[in-house]
Amino acid sequence: MPSYQPLNIATPAGKRTIERIIALRSKLKTEIPKKQLDETLLLATWNIREFDSAAYGKRMTEALYYIAEIISAFDLVAVQEVRDDLTSLNDLMKILGDSWDYMFTDVTEGSQGNKERTAFIFDKRKVKPAGLVGEIVFPPIEKKVINPVTNKKETVYEPVLQSARTPFLVGFKAGWADFVLTTVHIIWGNDKADDPQRVKEIDTIAAILKDKSTNAYEWSRNFILLGDFNIFSNTDDTFKALIKNGFDVPPEMMGANSNANKDREYDQIAFQDREKKFETTGKAGVFDYYDTVYTLADETVYIPDMGTAYHTTEDGKPRQNKTAYYKTYWRTHQMSDHLPKWVELK
Repeated sequence: MPSYQPLNIATPAGKRTIERIIALRSKLKTEIPKKQLDETLLLATWNIREFDSAAYGKRMTEALYYIAEIISAFDLVAVQEVRDDLTSLNDLMKILGDSWDYMFTDVTEGSQGNKERTAFIFDKRKVKPAGLVGEIVFPPIEKKVINPVTNKKETVYEPVLQSARTPFLVGFKAGWADFVLTTVHIIWGNDKADDPQRVKEIDTIAAILKDKSTNAYEWSRNFILLGDFNIFSNTDDTFKALIKNGFDVPPEMMGANSNANKDREYDQIAFQDREKKFETTGKAGVFDYYDTVYTLADETVYIPDMGTAYHTTEDGKPRQNKTAYYKTYWRTHQMSDHLPKWVELK
């Protein structure tokens, strides 16, 4: 259980936070299966928006308490959009307590990398890293050409476009089970369902992992691919790129929209050869914390925390739609514009 010792119930903010944590815990108990030491594994993926940057103001400690409460309901959580500044991630781990640990990547270089890392946060009582750690790099294209000088065949290697944010691959053990988790944050590209670069990136990563799953020398051949794929719908080519490479999404997760507006299936948890290696309990879904914390009814509560930006736009004009600012921008930079997607495995 996370530690909330610093909270002061004598202050309005402290009282509010404790009340929200209690309500959040009640909702989690209702919607998420109870954690079990030996029988199940609760796996989740969550893109925590710009975790952490100063966009729309620094993330409040209050928000970190809520994030910790949500993460603590699971055994293992893949997190995307961890930024170069690790202050909030480290503060989150302190709240979670000594039973929890984490692993994270370096920042992906280049502007498309957006100063982002990915991470795994896990309950050490249930899950242990097993030694395998890596990042997926796309192999170059190999071609045979005739050297015009020697008139002999030579092999040349043409570099290919890499993933915008490097996929993170880690081997884990939970009891007797071993498995390889790969978390991704797929490029957005254009604002359309089947952006070609997005389709290509998903296809390439899934194909690489498919090949690994058939390699007898792999540490484990049980592969789970999860994260933010920016998939609009399971009828799109982006989703089909997963399926054509042998990945399986449990039926109980199909149609589970994970953006804050709950109209797109951005986040996915997919299994390679799930019928042989993995078995779900039939319980899975998306957890909507906005029913409990940073609700629409809370807008006036946070006006002091939103500062002048709530009243005035960047160009100094009066803000016309303050509720939209609170709902779409400010609160999603406290919690996220994604909801955690989860599945329970036997």
